[in-house]
Amino acid sequence: MALDSMEEIFEKMEEGKKPFWQVVLDTDVEERQVTAEASFEKMRTNWRAMLEAVDTYRGERRSVSGLVGGDGAKMADYREKGETLSGDYLSEVIQTALCTGESNACMRKIVAAPTAGACGVLPAVLIPLYRRGAEEDEIVRALYVAAGIGAVIGYRACIAGASGGCQAEIGSASAMAAGALTALRGGGAEQIGHAVAMALKNLMGLVCDPVAGLVEVPCVKRNVIGAVNAASCADMALAGIESRVPVDQVIDCMGDVGRRMPVEFRETALGGLAATPFGQAVKKQMNRRNR
Repeated sequence: MALDSMEEIFEKMEEGKKPFWQVVLDTDVEERQVTAEASFEKMRTNWRAMLEAVDTYRGERRSVSGLVGGDGAKMADYREKGETLSGDYLSEVIQTALCTGESNACMRKIVAAPTAGACGVLPAVLIPLYRRGAEEDEIVRALYVAAGIGAVIGYRACIAGASGGCQAEIGSASAMAAGALTALRGGGAEQIGHAVAMALKNLMGLVCDPVAGLVEVPCVKRNVIGAVNAASCADMALAGIESRVPVDQVIDCMGDVGRRMPVEFRETALGGLAATPFGQAVKKQMNRRNR
């Protein structure tokens, strides 16, 4: 998607007196030469796939390695007791992120947003709002906001762990979710930009260190962190709190950090948690199993 900067989107919003989501939809229509209705229905399909990933979650499923599975169910049981520290919305955000991340690890259908490893962040913040009465069309429009933010990050920096570490995956997903939430709650261009900038800054430098090269540990639980970070940044932006560093400069900085990141911390499973004794033991176990 040819969106080179957040500033470009903001300018198009001002020139056309359009909301963020409409600018992104118009760009998609122009690029893919489809109708606005076809574009919107395609995005609705993505939304319903996110819902399906959560609705079809089963706590008894386990990944091939056995490292992942069941945590979403544990969180659901904990929520039912009404004793969570984080309150009902955030505790459901945590539960939804776990369910979606585990569905990915267990080879179920998910939506890469922007990647499979970060698939739980956007559903985690949006599904609980949908369950609380947000209209489906509102959610779909929020997904266009997320898509526009992801397009800018992909153009100016990166969204792949192999290129920029986990800051490029969970960090980008968190920024997309923060912007989507802000727009969904009526935030304007500046507030969306601040939410995105703060979300990215909070996860700047996060390494990609998957144990045994699997998108499981620590990936699933990092989806939780990305989602909770998004909610906090959206709330800060909506409260009028600003990022001192402009959003496009933050994105550029994230890209630079990713390029400077040692290769051991960019999805190679050669450093970080993957290099711990536990990580090496799991790697040996998986190698034996695959022979």
